[in-house]
Amino acid sequence: MTNRHTRTRRLRGLLVIGLFLLLPVANAQESERAKNLGQKLMCVCGCNQILTACNHVGCTYSHDMLKELDARVARNEPDDLTIQAFVQEYGQTVLAAPPAKGFNRAAWIMPIVFPLISLYLLWEVVRRWRARAALAVASGPKISPALLARAQSESRKGDDE
Repeated sequence: MTNRHTRTRRLRGLLVIGLFLLLPVANAQESERAKNLGQKLMCVCGCNQILTACNHVGCTYSHDMLKELDARVARNEPDDLTIQAFVQEYGQTVLAAPPAKGFNRAAWIMPIVFPLISLYLLWEVVRRWRARAALAVASGPKISPALLARAQSESRKGDDE
């Protein structure tokens, strides 16, 4: 019976050692996961910083939000549900990047579309100015035939003198 008791103690000891060895790995993964989720969230104190980077002196929001995030990660909640819970509690402003759907799609598209439209409009204006200037040079000013005849006669008189 002692031999069996010794084996059980050794097995328990190995299990305890194994748990202590695996515990830091699990915490490191949860911590890394919490950091990744924190990068997707904004602090709501008004500092306009990412939640994990909020260095606002005396910020009470970031500390509580980080505790809540760590608790959700420790409970092994899925990432999308964790983020959705923060959105329900703090609103859409808690998201670091707006979701690319509905009206928020404009926030993703307009920084590309507006400069392209502006360049096209500028190109069109310059092209029309050049066409108008070329037309004005080619046709010349409108002069009445009587005025042209008078200028020609005066220039002949000036050459004769």
